[in-house]
Amino acid sequence: MSRAGWPTYVFAYLLVGVCIAPVLYIVLGGFRTNSQITADPSGLPNPWEVVNYLDVLSSSVFWRQAGNSAFVGILTTLGVVVLGVMAAYVIARYNFNGRAAMYSLFAAGLMFPMTVAITPLYIMIRGLGLMNTHWGIILPQIAFALPTTIIILTPFLRAIPKELEEAASIDGASRLGFFWRMVIPLSVPGVVTVGILAFIASWNSYMLPLFILNDEMQYTLPLGVQSFASQFSTDTARVLAFTSLSMIPALIFFSLFEKRIVGGLTGAVKG
Repeated sequence: MSRAGWPTYVFAYLLVGVCIAPVLYIVLGGFRTNSQITADPSGLPNPWEVVNYLDVLSSSVFWRQAGNSAFVGILTTLGVVVLGVMAAYVIARYNFNGRAAMYSLFAAGLMFPMTVAITPLYIMIRGLGLMNTHWGIILPQIAFALPTTIIILTPFLRAIPKELEEAASIDGASRLGFFWRMVIPLSVPGVVTVGILAFIASWNSYMLPLFILNDEMQYTLPLGVQSFASQFSTDTARVLAFTSLSMIPALIFFSLFEKRIVGGLTGAVKG
């Protein structure tokens, strides 16, 4: 390691520590009692207590809300991947008037987060009769995830050699057949990347469910954490246990597919 690289590594380690410290505090706090937290807020569990985690895991409300988050996340991911691949394929492989404008429109969508449009979204969802339903969350999440998906996938699909498409056409494959048999397998790294990003964003989504859902049994886990914290505001240790259990699935999911995310984004940049 060169001496010039030391400041970079030191800064990186400090940044990682700042990011990990709150997560460790929440996870370890679930193994403590309220008296331990009051006596020494920054201390380690002594002794270690698992009752808080067992109480949360034995709660049907936690599992119901985890199931809601999984349901919303899976359907959001499927919608984002299917619609994103089809739209990116058209933009990347077809020549038509307005193609550049369409791509620019999706690129501009990156500048408008969901929080900016939450009020018109609320009015639209209420008008469609989707209030207090998971579809009222899924459909907007798909729409707002499509710009990122298309921006990532378009370079993948554009990088597929035209000679390959011409060879498939000579062999009798239609454009749709080329899409299913060649395009989808070749774009798997990008598809996996956008799918992971869409699922994690959906799992962690808070603002939209807060406006749409009002039934605790329909809550996703981020709303469940808020509700649980309000209900057990004096039981800090149990709240920390509930919070850590709610974020662990997303952390595990992200850790398992971290290399695929980096590889997919790298491929998109190269394309």
